Amino acid sequence: MQPKVIMHNTISIDGSIKDFEVDLNLHYQVASEFEADTHLIGSTTAKTGIETYTEEIPQEEKTDFIKPEFEPCDERPFWVIPDSRGVLKNLLHVYRRSGYCKDVIILVSETTQKSYLAYLRKRDYDYVTSGEDHVDYYRAFETLNERYKTKTILVDSGGTLSSILLENDLIDEVSIIISPVLVGEKATNLFRILHQKNDNIRLELLRSKIYSDNYLHLIYRVLKKG
Repeated sequence: MQPKVIMHNTISIDGSIKDFEVDLNLHYQVASEFEADTHLIGSTTAKTGIETYTEEIPQEEKTDFIKPEFEPCDERPFWVIPDSRGVLKNLLHVYRRSGYCKDVIILVSETTQKSYLAYLRKRDYDYVTSGEDHVDYYRAFETLNERYKTKTILVDSGGTLSSILLENDLIDEVSIIISPVLVGEKATNLFRILHQKNDNIRLELLRSKIYSDNYLHLIYRVLKKG
């Protein structure tokens, strides 16, 4: 069974995801309203987040090799990171320590290096193998539902992961916060790598809301192909 997948991001009026000040409080406030049990974050986004908000990467300790315990009533999400290339090797403990998630689950492929899998096993990180060279997200999402009872996945990542999921018809809803700012010629478009061979991806507006300081939140349903 496929879980519901919601793509969430904050952009400028001209569609940029960079080079402007994001209202993080609003971004995560809106994200929490979806009550997603799983957050999907791209490995590049995760690595950039660590480098941006961590002044110095802490050394691993004994507790970082132990899977954290949590109660059945714990409402924190799992954080799922596709990382078939091992980008986050020696960095995952930063997220495990954060306290914002139950734990981190990694998506890998058949060609993921054995040394990275050994790194994950030694620290008792769960991982899901799907796809030959790249992660097969359809199969991976089915496995997340089977193993962890995943019902709703919130994709909070950059344009690459979001575009891959849209191209594969795996996004159910698009949640966009529009910031009252124009970036101009240096704008980095959220959907800059989205390739559509035939028809455009069509959306249906579900609801909208204006927040203070002129922020607009839009939620669209993705009209599935066929």
